[in-house]
Amino acid sequence: MDAPTWELDPVHTRVMFAVSHAGFSQALGTVSGSTGTLTFDPDDWQQTRLDATVPLERVDLGDPSWNRATLAQRLLDAQAHPLARFTSQSAIPTGDGKARVCGELTLHGVTRPLCMDVTVNAIKRHPMPPFRRTAGFSATAMLSRSDFGITAWPSVIGDEVTIRIEAEAVRSRSAPAEPEFEAEAEAEAETKSKPELEPGALQ
Repeated sequence: MDAPTWELDPVHTRVMFAVSHAGFSQALGTVSGSTGTLTFDPDDWQQTRLDATVPLERVDLGDPSWNRATLAQRLLDAQAHPLARFTSQSAIPTGDGKARVCGELTLHGVTRPLCMDVTVNAIKRHPMPPFRRTAGFSATAMLSRSDFGITAWPSVIGDEVTIRIEAEAVRSRSAPAEPEFEAEAEAEAETKSKPELEPGALQ
């Protein structure tokens, strides 16, 4: 049976990164608004396929000057390379709800291998309208910025970049419903359809 398809939720998907700031601290940044498609079945990781795009113009290090410097030509050069893209090639289970997902990351016009350690946080019906089937993930990875041709200011900016991803994906409307999910939805619909008893009706 083919694994279902999911769409990344750009509102609840965020890429976070940390890189040394001249050895004094770890500069922290985030990128929101990622989009993409995920093929995923928690019982069959081998079918996992992810194609995700990250809009680099939404980089935020908490300071306008830092943001401009990061997006400028000497670093991310976001005008020439506005998007980063990750496409998975393999997913190997490493434990209960965990896997090593490897593929290719294209950043700054350069494509290199990248592996992520992924944890499935939850797969369930979202408690808020429109009550879509939702999967939540956490992931971590490490990369060398120089591998992607980003080499400016080595005495100020570290080479090793730690990546953390928090992501939510919504079940595609075109995907067939899961039996247990259908039963859950039907049970809730039946509960809502029952009339409320008036006070004293059971007296």
